[in-house]
Amino acid sequence: MKIEHRPGTWLDGVTGSTVSHQALMAQMARKRVVLLGETHDRYDIHRWQLHVIAALHALREKVVVGFEMFPRRVQSALDRWAEGSLDTEDFLSQSEWKTVWGFPAELYLPIFHYCRQFRAPMKALNCRRALVTEVGKLGWDAVPVSDRDGLTPALTASAAYRQYLFDITGGVRSDRTAKEAQDPEFDRFVRAQQTWDRAFACNIAHALDETPDALVVGVIGRGHLEYGHGTPWQLGDLYVEDVAVLLPEDEPSFDLGHRRGVANAVFRLDTKTSST
Repeated sequence: MKIEHRPGTWLDGVTGSTVSHQALMAQMARKRVVLLGETHDRYDIHRWQLHVIAALHALREKVVVGFEMFPRRVQSALDRWAEGSLDTEDFLSQSEWKTVWGFPAELYLPIFHYCRQFRAPMKALNCRRALVTEVGKLGWDAVPVSDRDGLTPALTASAAYRQYLFDITGGVRSDRTAKEAQDPEFDRFVRAQQTWDRAFACNIAHALDETPDALVVGVIGRGHLEYGHGTPWQLGDLYVEDVAVLLPEDEPSFDLGHRRGVANAVFRLDTKTSST
């Protein structure tokens, strides 16, 4: 069943019904965690994230914004930026932007400037990249406790998540010979993906521990969020409840039969402005 999805409107991700922006933001502002999915190189998606963050912040006094882009080791740079003690050039240098992320900073700077302008705390949600490689290659137990970046082991991926990951990677990668989602040859990729999922979840949980009365908004790649897999699955394992996922969409229709439950709500972007 395909439902028309007009630009500038929200659809409920389970029922497909239209939801007003005001009603949805009021509902989301009462959550503990709201996760905003993205495609990393899309300016229009980051602009959408900024608009949602601003709407939520208008309704909730304390908002903490967490970012996949930064590993925990650069947290002090995020703190100094949000407090107003670094200029843009120093912030990007001290946060190791070119090394840890690499996408143009201009894509994200409007969000960073919003956090600074309104003194909204920014949190680094990622782990060191080498840990992802090590867990993927060797498994969690092979990594010394001192090298785990403060993370706990990931909850085992569901069969549905494995299938999802297999499907979005096209079922073919140069570094594996897996023929299906449950093939042990696919384990390395799943372990690596789950290390990221767990890192985001652990650091969101840590932010909630620091500021229990805050709403934590996560800016994270959509592949870690869709259908409740990935980071939402790991947050549940950490007893973090009342979590919502919001996603941007391009398509003029929402296929409820195939995409039911992809998120709590989906927003249709105005794709004619995607490059400006």
